[in-house]
Amino acid sequence: MKKFSIFMFRGVILVPLFIFLITPGSAHGAGFALIEQSVSGLGNAFAGGAANAEDATTIFYNPAGLTRLNDQQLVVGTHIIMPSAEFDNEDSTHLLQGVTGMPLLGGNGGDGGVTKAVPNAYYSKKLGDRFTFGIGINAPFGLATDYDKRWVGRYHAIESDVLTINLNPAIAYKITDNLSIGAGFSAQYIKAKLSNAIDFGTLDAIGQLGLPAGALGLTPQMADGFASLEGDSWGVGYNIGLLYEFNKDTRMGIAYRSRIKQTLKGDADFSDVPAGLNPYPVFKDDDIEADIKLPDSFSVSFFHSFNPQWMVMADFTWTNWSLFEELRVKFDNPYQPDSVTTENWQDSYRYSLGLTYLPDSNWILRVGTAYDTSAVADEKHRTPRIPDEDRIWTTVGVGYKFSKLVSFDLGYAHLFINDPEINKTPTGEDAVRGGLKGTFDSHVNIVSVQLNLTF
Repeated sequence: MKKFSIFMFRGVILVPLFIFLITPGSAHGAGFALIEQSVSGLGNAFAGGAANAEDATTIFYNPAGLTRLNDQQLVVGTHIIMPSAEFDNEDSTHLLQGVTGMPLLGGNGGDGGVTKAVPNAYYSKKLGDRFTFGIGINAPFGLATDYDKRWVGRYHAIESDVLTINLNPAIAYKITDNLSIGAGFSAQYIKAKLSNAIDFGTLDAIGQLGLPAGALGLTPQMADGFASLEGDSWGVGYNIGLLYEFNKDTRMGIAYRSRIKQTLKGDADFSDVPAGLNPYPVFKDDDIEADIKLPDSFSVSFFHSFNPQWMVMADFTWTNWSLFEELRVKFDNPYQPDSVTTENWQDSYRYSLGLTYLPDSNWILRVGTAYDTSAVADEKHRTPRIPDEDRIWTTVGVGYKFSKLVSFDLGYAHLFINDPEINKTPTGEDAVRGGLKGTFDSHVNIVSVQLNLTF
């Protein structure tokens, strides 16, 4: 049995590691956070995340929960996130509309949502009566949207793709029979790609190319070029937690995940640049750098078992998205000005409630609901890269034990998203990007599966 267990551990762990290397995330918590770190938790809308401690996924939600696990456990899960974001243009305006008579031109962009797989893996091992060790591999942040290259919002965004990989070893200690503490270390990798169109026609018309106005004779909105920015970085952080068990049926968990500062470095590639700009030192392929602080979060969770069959759980989570004030990309080329998008985000709050029913010793049934508040402050600061808005989760899940060694979990979630509105004006940093105005018809479906091995 020991040889079989080791073989299963080595074989299964390679699968999510391979997927992590090729699969970007798709943001569907508030902002671009990914709360989808546990399939068993998804069934309860992640209610009780810091108190449930049902399996090794507690490493992410509250490492103190590791003390409730016995022996060794390996958990491997994948979430298939299927978002939909269809834009409806509502009289978007252009900087020179009063002169040319033309509004911001282009189609609605198709469905900007991108289906992605978000995998995760966790391993825990009891080290004695008081200590438990664990390690998690997950993707706590991610983003993926993609629109047609000629859509009306192309100067704001075409492709946005953010991937994170988080390595999170943790250890927990049972101080008393009632109180446990836990702490973990995070080594986090981030890779990002952002692309958009450049309105060289308008830049030429208003003399923003370092040449006299109209020198190249380009027509506004009819001489587009494109910029693609790519960069990556490593950052470090930590997570800590407490778990207090009032009795065998009731417990409370408190958990904190630290912010992580990332300094992404990479390349800017420009294409379809007008030939007349070749002698001038602007819009040249270049090295870039961008600083971003990924937010810290704080959770309080409760779990109560009414009897051996019925359990209820609840959670409150705060995420410090007010750290995200702007996205500024700096170019090594001193003649190329910074690319700036003012975000002005606000803190987000998540409230969730879940119910679990065990009809017998093999089956487990879960339901849950949650309410997520948006990190975007208002329609003027919303961007098509992340058309974030308040959302309501409805979730169901099922688990089945094949044996003491093997069990699995399935989960499904549907997210009802308040129609995100964008109302920008062609002024300031958005002068040439255009006054994008309209509404997204958005929703998300998530289907998840998880394999659990206890040995």
